[in-house]
Amino acid sequence: MALIKSISGIRGTIGGNSGTNLTPVDITKFTAAFASIIAGDKNGIASPPLADRKTKIVIGRDGRISGPMVRDLVVSTLTGMGIDVIDLGLSTTPTVEIAVKAEKADGGIIITASHNPKEWNALKLLNNEGEFISAEIGEKVLEKAEKEDFVFNTVEELGELSMDDSYMQKHIDAILKYPLINRNAIANQQYKIIVDGINSTGSTFVPALLRKLGVENIIVLNEEVNGNFAHNPEPLPQHLSELGREVVKQNAHLGIAVDPDVDRLCFVCEDGSMFGEEYTLVAIADYVLSKRNGNTVSNMSSTRALKDITLKHGGEYFPSAVGEVNVVKKMKEVEAVIGGEGNGGIIVPDFHYGRDALIGIGLFLSHLANHMFGAKSLRSLYPDYFISKNKIEVNNGVDVKSIFEKIKKKYKKHPINTEDGLKIEFDNDWVHLRTSNTEPIIRIYAESDFETKANHIATRIMQDIGEFM
Repeated sequence: MALIKSISGIRGTIGGNSGTNLTPVDITKFTAAFASIIAGDKNGIASPPLADRKTKIVIGRDGRISGPMVRDLVVSTLTGMGIDVIDLGLSTTPTVEIAVKAEKADGGIIITASHNPKEWNALKLLNNEGEFISAEIGEKVLEKAEKEDFVFNTVEELGELSMDDSYMQKHIDAILKYPLINRNAIANQQYKIIVDGINSTGSTFVPALLRKLGVENIIVLNEEVNGNFAHNPEPLPQHLSELGREVVKQNAHLGIAVDPDVDRLCFVCEDGSMFGEEYTLVAIADYVLSKRNGNTVSNMSSTRALKDITLKHGGEYFPSAVGEVNVVKKMKEVEAVIGGEGNGGIIVPDFHYGRDALIGIGLFLSHLANHMFGAKSLRSLYPDYFISKNKIEVNNGVDVKSIFEKIKKKYKKHPINTEDGLKIEFDNDWVHLRTSNTEPIIRIYAESDFETKANHIATRIMQDIGEFM
């Protein structure tokens, strides 16, 4: 059981004691702390909302078992603080992000634990641009929640709740209008596509989008939105064997997998092989850069293949610290035309500044339709780098900083970057170590042009961590 409080939100396992798990007490305190800042109280750091209306916050949730319970707590807390709530109901992270800006709301809360297992849930916090809150506001939320520094309203000043289920269609309509989406080319291919909905809102949103893109032959696996995830919900190769088998069995052109809140995206080729989550962004960037000149951004744990593709198109590549808010910040700084993260997170800046699997699907299919030779052939166009992705669980009290310092000292003869954890370069290879903001783990990513070499680098560093731990 766990509770993780970070500047990006609060995440934990449902049940148990407050302060160590995600309980109703923790949900209420954290929601109230965020709401008091968004409302612009005397001690807050956000600008007060317009004087002629009450503060307005948009919420939505994925398909988790605990979703209705958490939603009710969030709604009651917000309305109890005099805030009007627009509830999108079952939705996706990018859809809520879009709705915040469209509704001219003061902020947003997405009830989802993203790729975590079913016993987890979380609150993702958005500003009035529909983007994740800054580190500054995040720190203030943590401080207020700890001190319980918030005030609830009297009965005469309660907020109101309204429901709005129109945003799935609005999101899809916006994708269809995006200039780089080629619906006619997609429809002409008469694709047969298998979708792994992982028992969450991707089961609804992805097929709805595909139908509007002209794909008529769609088979959905794990379709029931009940939160009982049929497999580990993180869209990694080891969790997508059923999807790969079904693509081959059904003689389909493509398999699509998303995570429970539909902000991460990966594909399975027609022979059941993985296109590779790292190459979701690479392929989409290749397509975007073929249509418009510009720069790209990904976090420093992502494949260097994006840099190769960017240089090929005459652009410049920029790395960022891990985390969507960091990628977005860097994209704005360098005016990137496409960016994201190697976990299958696609950010299209002139659509909205957030990872969005749905616009990613539209762009990828437009690229694939122009290529005309299938996903396996498309993947062969890109350099073969291999990233070994690993993680080590850490117990409370473990001094991770001390471990990193010892590793840094051991490899001091190699180029080292400490901007985000610890990144060590070995000639053309690299390894990146960092703690997670959402789980009690150390992530160890290593990349090389050979899979065995990448695995060897990661294993060696993991042994170092074990020794120093």
